[in-house]
Amino acid sequence: MSDLRAILHERFGFGDFRPHQAEACEVVAEGRDALLVMPTGAGKSLCYQLPGVARGGNVLVVSPLIALMEDQATKLAQQGFKVARIHSGRHRDEANQACLDWRDGELDFLFIAPERLRNGGFIKWLQKRPAGLIAIDEAHCISHWGHDFRPEYRMLGARLAELRPAPVIALTATATPRVQQDIVDQLSLKDCKRLIHGFRRDNLGIEVLDIKPSQRADAALALLAEGERLPAIVYVPTRKECDSLAGQIAAKVPCLPYHAGLSGAERDRAQSAFIVGDVPVIVATIAFGMGIDKADIRTIIHTALPSSLEGYYQEIGRAGRDGKPSRAVLMWGWNDRRIHEHFFERDYPPVAEMRELYNALNERGQSVDALAADLGLRGDDAQRRLGKLAGHGGAWIDADGYATRGDDTWTEPYTLHAAHKREQLDRVVAFAQGNTCRMNALVAHFGERVGAVGCGRCDICAPTGCIARSFREPNETELAHLQRITEVLRVSGGMSTGKIYRDYFEEGGLSRRDFEPLLAALEQNGLVETSNEAFEKDGREIQYRKAALTQVGYELITLPADAVMLPGEIKQPAKKKRAAKTAAAHNVDAPADVVEALKAWRLQEAKAAGVPAYRIMGNKTLDAVAAARPGNLDALAEVHGIGPAKLELYGEALLRVLREHRGG
Repeated sequence: MSDLRAILHERFGFGDFRPHQAEACEVVAEGRDALLVMPTGAGKSLCYQLPGVARGGNVLVVSPLIALMEDQATKLAQQGFKVARIHSGRHRDEANQACLDWRDGELDFLFIAPERLRNGGFIKWLQKRPAGLIAIDEAHCISHWGHDFRPEYRMLGARLAELRPAPVIALTATATPRVQQDIVDQLSLKDCKRLIHGFRRDNLGIEVLDIKPSQRADAALALLAEGERLPAIVYVPTRKECDSLAGQIAAKVPCLPYHAGLSGAERDRAQSAFIVGDVPVIVATIAFGMGIDKADIRTIIHTALPSSLEGYYQEIGRAGRDGKPSRAVLMWGWNDRRIHEHFFERDYPPVAEMRELYNALNERGQSVDALAADLGLRGDDAQRRLGKLAGHGGAWIDADGYATRGDDTWTEPYTLHAAHKREQLDRVVAFAQGNTCRMNALVAHFGERVGAVGCGRCDICAPTGCIARSFREPNETELAHLQRITEVLRVSGGMSTGKIYRDYFEEGGLSRRDFEPLLAALEQNGLVETSNEAFEKDGREIQYRKAALTQVGYELITLPADAVMLPGEIKQPAKKKRAAKTAAAHNVDAPADVVEALKAWRLQEAKAAGVPAYRIMGNKTLDAVAAARPGNLDALAEVHGIGPAKLELYGEALLRVLREHRGG
């Protein structure tokens, strides 16, 4: 450990390990296979980077996104390491040079996309220089049961066998126990040390807002008008909504869209502007966020129901990585589920239709376009179906994208996977409807034991602290419905929430949409408790929610009006306060001479690292430093745009510039 701490300080510039990093680094440096599951922002990357250096370099990193590779490679290069990456965004000459550098032992780290390992010639080239360590980033992508399964990840296990005996570390922020086991099995991790660490985020308050789609844009605008809630990411379900909402927000606060329909250059500009602080709001589809190192994100907004709790947890985990209080607001409604059902039917067609695609394959190899034409499918539909078929062994796709017929054993795993995807959606809906602590519900989903104490921050634990909605007393009709629910439970001793609604409220004209908030309010106010139950039917586990009165609920025979608080109107910020906060957040009064001195320092750092200046620090951050002119590291840490990573890398240098400059 003394050697590892020396490398941590001398090569990476950090004073000490974050929680759980030291154990992971020691295990991997010793040469053991490992599975590391840690929350977003907890410092997973160091857990392969440091032991990789300790083992002599030649670290092979398999990563699923170009943006993720570029971000990590840039940071390592800034720290003085020799790094290369091979993916579709790099020129062929650069890829060739990377291969030569790997062969000659010149690289500390080589980042590659998983598709590269399909090429047998590339594998043979890698074998010319044994890897010191292999890291599989975003390892949940290998699992059918994960939220972001990618067929090209499924073949990694077989390919890794050709690159052994290097130890393998698989890293992810989101893996249920089932996914964890699948990762270990698929990668054939030997004597694997499982390092599974807390999913709880104590500084993150979650709110769930049942709101009509037509009201969500205005709700997002109201939330983002407060400068103290910036920077922020707004996740939307479609590209069309992304462009529309980004335009509306940009009229109030600097904002850019980010989605797969934009050019690579446009996405890079949007991401860079957000990271350096020039643009405080990004409106994005789920394509944005993986590998984004921005510690000071204060707010995450979802304008629609996500497709899985794993994906939702990963997205909200991008907020508050500096440890300061942050909020996540989820907007949803029953129509969201119908939209997800539509996409499910598109992405998981009946087995009979998938069988037609399987039968159309042969031993010669066919392109997606040819298969689409033969079957009368759109090209993107054929591509999706072929990917699903390949993921379950029913097709083989070569490096050029040509498909041949695989094994005829794909139907059962395909059917099970489709059922699992539907179950993921059921769990998201249950979370949105849930009446227990939001953070407890999330960590329980990942298999972590939950105590009796809630987070104290979410809309269930602390409704008066919500930023999106106020609360009110029930009206006369609502109070009567609340009284009826408690009477039913007092007589029955407990009942499924669906049965309560069907037997006692459905015919009375109360919609399920209006019934659920009433039941939730009873639980939030300590009168009712619910539990997740299940029963077997036709070989399938059916889950449901059961409600029962608490002791307080039994004793309260007649409900007074103030015994239960119901969701009220969406909060609107005060205009004067909003303007003041926004101006303060952007630090517009920085002395010009101090700013110029800081820019000169930044340019020198950028040239030394061989990266663009904005990669070191954005203009807004330099303005903020110049305006605040902090005298020590603690004060510098409070400056807008200075997160833990920048503080570690550049803190002393910034203070030195301020001291040496006459304006400092």
